[in-house]
Amino acid sequence: MSYLELAGLQKRYGNAVAVDDVSLSVEQGESVALLGPSGCGKTTTLRMLAGLVAPDRGAISLDGGDITRLPPHRRNMGYVFQSYALFPHLTVARNIAFGLEERGVPRQEIARRVDEALALVRLAGLGQRRPKELSGGQQQRVALARALVIRPSVLLLDESLSNLDAKLRDAMRHEIRSIQRSLGITTLFVTHDQVEALTMCDRIAVMHRGRIAQIGNAEDIYDRPATRFVAEFVGRANVLPIQRDAHGRTSVWGQPLPLEAPEDGDLFVRPQRMRIAPVSEPAGESAARLTGRVLRSVFVGDHVEVLVEGGGGQLTVETPSGTAIPMEGAEVAVVWPRAESRVFAREAP
Repeated sequence: MSYLELAGLQKRYGNAVAVDDVSLSVEQGESVALLGPSGCGKTTTLRMLAGLVAPDRGAISLDGGDITRLPPHRRNMGYVFQSYALFPHLTVARNIAFGLEERGVPRQEIARRVDEALALVRLAGLGQRRPKELSGGQQQRVALARALVIRPSVLLLDESLSNLDAKLRDAMRHEIRSIQRSLGITTLFVTHDQVEALTMCDRIAVMHRGRIAQIGNAEDIYDRPATRFVAEFVGRANVLPIQRDAHGRTSVWGQPLPLEAPEDGDLFVRPQRMRIAPVSEPAGESAARLTGRVLRSVFVGDHVEVLVEGGGGQLTVETPSGTAIPMEGAEVAVVWPRAESRVFAREAP
């Protein structure tokens, strides 16, 4: 049995099913992201884990013990809320000490552990400030210190970076990951941000309509999506309709392209896996190939997005900056490894 186990969790609100048969195993010291769009059930799952919401069905176990019906204060879990939930009338030190005071920890021990927590999140010397005197990033660190100072068995982060600007969010991603690794603390991180999930966690559970659609490491989720939803939600993908003739032969853009595909299916290929090539270049046995015309190219810093138009639509190729790009209107071949092709059934509108 894993350190943390969620087994068949379900939660309903009236006729709406927020979480539907969610099962998840997390090893001690592992960091796992619950990734998905708004309304997919990820925050409800986290709140059930924290004891803030009672599941209608299913069980939660921690280190071999059933905690499904335990109240929040007996679960020893640190929770960092999206809004940070700091007490505005208390100093930074008192905010961090709050959980320890509630547990009846002696004053000297509280002072020592608060100082350690402040140093851990790089806020040493700011203990007597009020939250309003801090930047957004500093407030986020206070919330993290408050969750960690109780020495929780599990750390829960609920969209905890979403209120920060892009540059600060990038810095905090690395800082939180570094702290998590240094402490070896088991962590569940709820986010709708793919970059956060891909960079901060050992594994990712992608949620869709209350269920886990796929769980795996970053490479599994990005390169080997198990469902159409995962392929569309995580990263960018070219979605190309597949045609089939009376003899069952498949084509894309009216060009023969052998594929194992359902009756109504679409081809998914990541823009980064494609490259622009001369029309005269043969594809080779292990490569797939389409031809079209360059519609336009857009410089995006470290890469250039090349939009190619064919007989059945458009696709995007991402090529490194500095690479020679054909002129607009030029006829080109788009080539990619056949192993990078993913085919999913077409969904009804």
